[in-house]
Amino acid sequence: MKIPVLEIFGPTFQGEGAVIGQKTMFVRTAGCDYQCSWCDSKFTWDGSQKENIRMMTAEDIFASLDALAKDNYSHVTISGGNPLLLKNLSDFVEKAKSKNIRLAVETQGTMYQDWLQMIDDVTISPKPPSSGMVTDYGKLEHIFAKLDESGTSYNLKVVIFDDADFEYAADLHRKYRDVAFYLQVGNPYLDGESVDNHTEKLLSRYEDLVDRTMNDKRMNEVRVLPQLHTLLWSNKQGV
Repeated sequence: MKIPVLEIFGPTFQGEGAVIGQKTMFVRTAGCDYQCSWCDSKFTWDGSQKENIRMMTAEDIFASLDALAKDNYSHVTISGGNPLLLKNLSDFVEKAKSKNIRLAVETQGTMYQDWLQMIDDVTISPKPPSSGMVTDYGKLEHIFAKLDESGTSYNLKVVIFDDADFEYAADLHRKYRDVAFYLQVGNPYLDGESVDNHTEKLLSRYEDLVDRTMNDKRMNEVRVLPQLHTLLWSNKQGV
């Protein structure tokens, strides 16, 4: 069974979430069940790059990874879109584990596949009000239960754009106090591959989020992250 792949790139580093700074390769799949207003990967679901979708087997994907960085990677991030739409990613995941490759996945917490239990770094990132999406807590808790049952570790991450997002994150953290929790500053500057003074703009937003979190006793166990790749490369695709 083949997998709809939009891009494979690296080596680079993970710019988000619990494994921020990790050297990694990326495999980006096509398709998403969400349409977030500020999505920085709309090309995975809006049809604008449908001509770039390749239907690939697990062997095809590893051939592409090795062509880019043979013997120069041991970690792969499966990205999207929402890769949890794809049951047939299990073959790639199983082959990666047989090669002693660590895997990371980020998903919004709407879909579950059994292969998720084989992922080393699972980030579940429910989308806050600014996205225009509504969290289905039943689906979210179903995923938690399946991962808890298998002993798979996972964390929560919320991207923050405004006050409503921060309150949403505080409530989510209250509900799931035992889950490692990350806040990440949002990137509202998506007009073009390179934005003037992008690093300065994002660092200012990051400082604001850090200040707000430090002054909120509800967030004593929360970690606040930037988007490292955006600070370095603005909105450039494929890095």
